[in-house]
Amino acid sequence: MELRDYFRILRQKGWIIILLAILTAGAAFGFSRFQSTIYESSVKLLVRPARSDFGQSQAARELLGNYEQWLNSSYRAQDVINILQLDMEANELLGDVSVASDRLGLVVQINVENTDPDLGNDIARTWGNLMIQWQDAENDKNRQEDRITIEFQDDPKVVGVSPNVEVNTAAGGVFGALLGVIIIFVLEWIESGVVRRAEDVERYLEIPVVGRIPGQ
Repeated sequence: MELRDYFRILRQKGWIIILLAILTAGAAFGFSRFQSTIYESSVKLLVRPARSDFGQSQAARELLGNYEQWLNSSYRAQDVINILQLDMEANELLGDVSVASDRLGLVVQINVENTDPDLGNDIARTWGNLMIQWQDAENDKNRQEDRITIEFQDDPKVVGVSPNVEVNTAAGGVFGALLGVIIIFVLEWIESGVVRRAEDVERYLEIPVVGRIPGQ
């Protein structure tokens, strides 16, 4: 097709793109507005070796991976459930929790997603306290100079993570527009065998038009 054919298609059927973009954006907006807001509570724990020499610091860094595995456990989840008297299963709670560590800063971060920001904070704080208590018990087995202290860097921080109404609405509009383009091309393909203009005759039959019936 020539460039003018594309302009003709847009003039005739461009409303399909606009309509579908509006409908899908509106549907995405409505769906997002009716969803419960998910909050993420984050708490950071500082890992502090008793000595500042390279060997002790390196040992603490090596332990970060072990801390992550210890925290990311259904046993820890069940302990939190028992302490806070939550009505849920351990694996369900564990699915809302993620643990990450920063080897350079010697920090372990616990993230908890929940529809209740205050409850999310309580879960994150309780989860961190379990780690502190566990390390304190381990320190009792070690000499003073070999101990590692864990403490909260700050109180839990809360941010809303989903749904993102603006992003979802924009994505819905883009999806609708793309769907409209596909529909238009399908319609054009179906109607491709229909001759409407003299140019169509010349293109399909590859012969010039030498006459035209007036009024047609």
